[in-house]
Amino acid sequence: MSEAHHSPSPPRKMHDDDGHGKPHKPMLHRYGPSHHHPGRLALFVLLLLLLLAGVTALVVYLVYRPSRPRFSVTSAAIYSLSNATTVAPVAAISSAMQFTLLIRNPNDRSSISYERLATYATYRGQPITLPAPLPPLFQERDSEVSVSPLLGGSPVPVSGDVAAGLATDQAYGVVALRLVVLGRLRFKSGPFHSGWHSMYVRCDVLAGLKTGVPGQVPLLGTPVCDVDI
Repeated sequence: MSEAHHSPSPPRKMHDDDGHGKPHKPMLHRYGPSHHHPGRLALFVLLLLLLLAGVTALVVYLVYRPSRPRFSVTSAAIYSLSNATTVAPVAAISSAMQFTLLIRNPNDRSSISYERLATYATYRGQPITLPAPLPPLFQERDSEVSVSPLLGGSPVPVSGDVAAGLATDQAYGVVALRLVVLGRLRFKSGPFHSGWHSMYVRCDVLAGLKTGVPGQVPLLGTPVCDVDI
């Protein structure tokens, strides 16, 4: 009796097909926004423009930024400085003096205009001269200008302590005075003009006195001037 031999079944395909013998292609999935956002782009452009404008403004400011002027007293002359006789108990000081004031503009990109200038002298915190007007000034870039106002004339009322202090300082041969300059200024830097700014200058002067010798007096130390704008 003969045995039946069976051929092995063909191996099954390990992939699916579409019924026509063609394998399926793998599906590729893309991830990301499905829509564009024009609003975000406009906001980004706006922020970039604002940043560029800010940087440009900062550069222009640093280039054309003005500098406050510098004041210094280079010489002084005292023609008279004494207690004036007035009706008691009021005291007064009579004086005649002249200061040479050097004004420097340290900026090489901006010019300065001055107007409504006036100057007077004080002693121990009280005025001893009436304000003297100064002419308007225009100062070029990186330049110097000097003025020599003549102060004094009429007696100015002061307290008794100030009058007594002047007598003591005259006997000692040294007097501490303060020269005050008031006014206003404005800057011109390239195409830019600033508004008018109030100016207040204080110069402390320590002067040597020679009894009975009017005129030029030595300045002891270096006079210091503070400029407030």
